[in-house]
Amino acid sequence: MIAKIKELMYEPEQIRNIGICAHIDHGKTTLSDNLLAGAGMISEELAGDQRFLDFDEQEQARGITIDAANVSMVHDYKEKEYLINLIDTPGHVDFGGDVTRAMRAVDGAVVVVCAVEGIMPQTETVFRQALKENVKPVLFINKVDRLINELKLEPEELQNRFLKIFMEANKLIRNMAPEDKKEEWKLDFTDGSVAFGSAYHNWAINVPTMQETGINFKDIIDYCNAENEKELAKKVPLSDVLLGMVVEHLPSPKVAQEYRVPNIWDGDIDSPAGECMINTSPDGPLAVMVTNVSVDKHAGEIATGRVYGGAIEKGTEVYMVGSHGKSRVQQVGVYFGPERVNTDKVPAGNIVYVAGAKGAIAGETLCSPDHKIKEFEGLEHISEPVVTVAVEAKNTKDLPKLIEVLRQTGKEDPTVKIDINEETGEHLVSGMGELHLEVIGYRINEKGVDITTSEPIVVYRETVRQLSPQVEGKSPNKHNRFYITVEPIEPELYNAIQEGDIKEGRVKGKEAAADFMEHGLDKEEARRVWAVHNRSIFLNMTRGIQYLDEVKELLLEGFEATLESGPLGEEISMGLKFKLHDAKLHEDAVHRGPAQVLPAIRNAILGSMMLAEPALLEPMQKVVIDTPNDYMGACTREIQNRRGQIVNMGQEGDMARIESKVPVAEMFGFAGDIRSAAEGRCLWSTEIAGFEPLPREMQNQIVREIRQRKGLSAEPFPASHYLGDL
Repeated sequence: MIAKIKELMYEPEQIRNIGICAHIDHGKTTLSDNLLAGAGMISEELAGDQRFLDFDEQEQARGITIDAANVSMVHDYKEKEYLINLIDTPGHVDFGGDVTRAMRAVDGAVVVVCAVEGIMPQTETVFRQALKENVKPVLFINKVDRLINELKLEPEELQNRFLKIFMEANKLIRNMAPEDKKEEWKLDFTDGSVAFGSAYHNWAINVPTMQETGINFKDIIDYCNAENEKELAKKVPLSDVLLGMVVEHLPSPKVAQEYRVPNIWDGDIDSPAGECMINTSPDGPLAVMVTNVSVDKHAGEIATGRVYGGAIEKGTEVYMVGSHGKSRVQQVGVYFGPERVNTDKVPAGNIVYVAGAKGAIAGETLCSPDHKIKEFEGLEHISEPVVTVAVEAKNTKDLPKLIEVLRQTGKEDPTVKIDINEETGEHLVSGMGELHLEVIGYRINEKGVDITTSEPIVVYRETVRQLSPQVEGKSPNKHNRFYITVEPIEPELYNAIQEGDIKEGRVKGKEAAADFMEHGLDKEEARRVWAVHNRSIFLNMTRGIQYLDEVKELLLEGFEATLESGPLGEEISMGLKFKLHDAKLHEDAVHRGPAQVLPAIRNAILGSMMLAEPALLEPMQKVVIDTPNDYMGACTREIQNRRGQIVNMGQEGDMARIESKVPVAEMFGFAGDIRSAAEGRCLWSTEIAGFEPLPREMQNQIVREIRQRKGLSAEPFPASHYLGDL
């Protein structure tokens, strides 16, 4: 097989790069196992129980996928061989960052949905992650045997259940797919882009297979009732049906790169590098996007990425566009699950592993030092870290090693935020949730550092509720003055920045004004936006001020730095709209340097926020509970006792579904409490739901707690502290 993989790597039409994604426990890893068994890589007897791609011991112990795992295999379809590069992604909300990164490497996704539970919150999230990256989805409805054996559904009821899932999936595609792909990517029963089956029992079926084999829903029910699914698996093996669907309906790199590259790379498409990527050519300039970095005990840092253009060769030097570093590649090759297979080079259209790209991080662009290219667009993670723990080394002699291991951890998982404070000796690790932080803690111990962690701390954000009066920020030498106001940003504009429709960073050129106008800014303001940072904007409303252009960079530097530490509790500020109305600047450049401008703009920003009713925002989680009707009251009470709001309630048969929003701060210990409330008879899942204002009556107390924890004075400074006497 390895010889075949090396051969097929050079045939982009016969490659399929796919991700398997779903809500937690819907059967992704079991499905991947059976696909590998079909390709002859693991024994059929063990498939499903072996969880071949969950090779990390934490994954084996917890029975969930934590890291995305890669594997390459060969599949024969209609007398042709195809190379399938597969990534099995995690389903737990805490590890959603891995899904985002995997989507950059693949062109198609098999979205797995449990027939019993239907489309769940995390299913919607993975659809959104795939479609945002221009990745085409197909649908596999899993655990059909449970509908027959446990719920005893008749053929007609089965079809209705499938129809409901199918309609919901198509609705998500209609809402989220790129405009020109909405029709083309619509799922269709008749063409075979939807399959049903049981990953556990290794059988699957779709309409073309039914027509070929003559097996229908009634036959499937008979096989399941007779407990004869082994025979069914021989007649309609899962790997044949599913990989057939992948080859038939998911695009090859040759097809996909034509529309994906312009979406993720804003260099010149007509340049040699652009043409090479559009044509998936192995002969042009090298372009590799790194999607993941892990550390191997023996080989050091291993970068995983997608080769979009040219070919990456062992022994050659590569240039890292983001960090401006150079490194010599020691090994390249493809993944074989836990093993790696070395090759001399890996051409465009493949998923590659690279040993020796020192210092690369997820999102880095690798190219040839002789032909530097523009970097790929950064990876935007849908959720952000909301829970923090303080980490300390048990033995002080381990401190230098702890710092090194923390930096390594941040590199391996970009959704982890590591804050190493050399002054206070405090090391903060922020992650997506309790489980995420638990796993990180375990991995730090694994790397040979014994640590103790604090109780989890919730991460807040700062904003304002109203418009401030115009304030004056003075430079220390009193020769420069800036007059600004702050107000909450328009909700529509905030959402556009959050969704990535408007990119963060300095605003260049007038063409950006149209984007701002489209999302609710009036024409005059839209043309005057200087920068977007932390979902906040900075506008220059002045006219004809001498020397302003010379201090523009310093003003924006001050704006960006100040938003990292708000006036209430030094938490990150967001959702703000600052306007510079006027400025007085000293004519001598010596008197308007960084030491004068930065404190002046910082004080103006913090002072104006204190005069605009500053507010704390707390992170929220969407919580969905499915429980028998008898326990509905107990589950609802559990949510309400945690300051949760019930968003929606529905019933299907004897089961109730409760959709709610609960503050992350109230979610600690929820797992045990909800199980006892429903006597273990409920399924629940969570999803990050952004930040919302903290109730006013709680704000003072929480601000005090944050300040105490950070060793700050008990009360925030008043506006006069920043602005002098008002």
